[in-house]
Amino acid sequence: MTQNAAIWLVILAAFAAANLPFLNDRWLVVGPVARSAKPFGVRLLELILLYFLVGALALLIEKRAGQIAPQGWEFYAVTAALFITLAFPGFVYRYLVRRKGTRVAEEDEDA
Repeated sequence: MTQNAAIWLVILAAFAAANLPFLNDRWLVVGPVARSAKPFGVRLLELILLYFLVGALALLIEKRAGQIAPQGWEFYAVTAALFITLAFPGFVYRYLVRRKGTRVAEEDEDA
C-alpha cells in the first residue's frame, strides 16, 4: 500500500467511525438494537472507543510503513478535535435535522 493510500484509508476510516454512533441505534455499533433511543452519553462513549480503534489502525499502518514517530499530548489533542469535527454530519443528522411527522409539522397545522 502506498503512503498516500494509507493516509486516505485512515481519513475515511475516521470519518466512518466518527459518524457510526449517531447513525445507528445498536449498542457498540454491532450489538443488539436499543429498545429506545440511545442516550447521548452512550453515543459519546462509543465515539471515544471508536477514536481509539481508529488510532490503533493508524498506528498499525504506521508501524508497517516504518518506524513509529513519538507523539506528544498535542498530537492527541488535535486528532481528538479532528475526530469530533468529522462526527459533525452524523450529529446534525441525528439531533438537528427535522423529519416529517415531528412536532414542527403539527404546530404548522394548528396555525
